[in-house]
Amino acid sequence: MRIAVTGSIATDNLMTFPGRFGDQLIAEQLDRVSLSFLVDDLQVRRGGIAANIAFGMGCLGLTPILVGAVGADFADYRSWLERHGVDCDSIHVSELHHTARFLCTTDQDHNQIASFYTGAMAEAREIELGPVADRVGGLDLVLVGANDPDAMLRHTEECRQRGIPFAADPSQQLARMEGEDIRTLVEGATYLFTNEYEKALVEQKTGWSDEDVLARVKVRVTTLGPKGARIDRAGEPPLHIPPAPEKAKVDPTGVGDAFRAGFLASVGWGLPLERCAQVGNLTATHVLEHVGGQEYELARQEFLDRLGSAYGASAATEVAEHIRCPHP
Repeated sequence: MRIAVTGSIATDNLMTFPGRFGDQLIAEQLDRVSLSFLVDDLQVRRGGIAANIAFGMGCLGLTPILVGAVGADFADYRSWLERHGVDCDSIHVSELHHTARFLCTTDQDHNQIASFYTGAMAEAREIELGPVADRVGGLDLVLVGANDPDAMLRHTEECRQRGIPFAADPSQQLARMEGEDIRTLVEGATYLFTNEYEKALVEQKTGWSDEDVLARVKVRVTTLGPKGARIDRAGEPPLHIPPAPEKAKVDPTGVGDAFRAGFLASVGWGLPLERCAQVGNLTATHVLEHVGGQEYELARQEFLDRLGSAYGASAATEVAEHIRCPHP
């Protein structure tokens, strides 16, 4: 399958606060919050939702097509992604703005407070998918990830007009988008990705019930953090996929992106939905074990061993026919 991944491409500035955010909040003064957190650590990492997903897919042996907007400061980042199997030839380079920046502080309970500077991402609305499809010989699936809101709406509408299946993944942009726009992003999606909180936010802002959403998408995938993932389809019993055990919990940044990478890679391999979520869970676990969304490596045999240990020998055998990690 030829899969295009649209969305943010950014640099992550990741900080660690040794306490708990909740201990610093005064309930009676939440309307006048003025806080500064003294952090222990600063890590500058490559990130952005689309870039993280494309990186993970590349590490699993696919060649995803990354679609987004960056600044002239992107050269080193481009080289990194291309070395990990990502097609970067459809990325728009701004002449005016820097590549987007994500600034995130994580407390000892893995709660996060973050800010995002859009920078060049605002120009993503200028990108048309038609030339991307023409360049690669057609697109089988487009993931519409968190991006400039106008770009998200444009990509979704173009997928509908061109008959290209799409996956809706609005994530962080749900907080700023109104119900009408969210309904536009979700309606007709082949896959809808959210976490538990985002699932509730979609329903609250659109006014749709869970059943209403399932009537409008083919597959609804909800990540559940330490509880794994859930897959829902209209008229079908739900699937709950338990998490893959982690070696350590280091940093949650990019975990959801890695899940999508593993899930979409498995879609590209033609695997059943349960297997897609299992590969997604294990890919996400690798990110949880490192600081940053692209600091992990996938070694083929170790990945298959861990997959078999978590989900059974048949899972490892089935995935082994497809996975092409750069490391043995």
